[in-house]
Amino acid sequence: MKPRFVRVIPGTMRFAPVDPSGFPLLETDPIYMSYDEYEAFRLIYHEGLNQEKAADRMGVSRGTVWRCLESARSKVASMLVERRLLVLTPSPPRPRRSDEKTPCDKNEAEDRVR
Repeated sequence: MKPRFVRVIPGTMRFAPVDPSGFPLLETDPIYMSYDEYEAFRLIYHEGLNQEKAADRMGVSRGTVWRCLESARSKVASMLVERRLLVLTPSPPRPRRSDEKTPCDKNEAEDRVR
């Protein structure tokens, strides 16, 4: 994969809708946005660049910027309309297999044995 130039502070950021009293709504499944999608969205809508200039800045083709932008727009729209949590992360978490145990599952099983 071609390296991209993305100006995002490493780490995970979360954007959550809030209820009328100001508390975050976190009950729904989150939407995960990659750094590439965020960077395309930021360059075009925040900095006002066209897709050609954004592609040059990111070091990718204009088609790649278009795909990242289309995906980012869809995710932002889903977050707003469905009132879901948006998580900006380097890569979404890998789905858990049905037979795979989490650390919490293992602790619960040990507690039942005791």
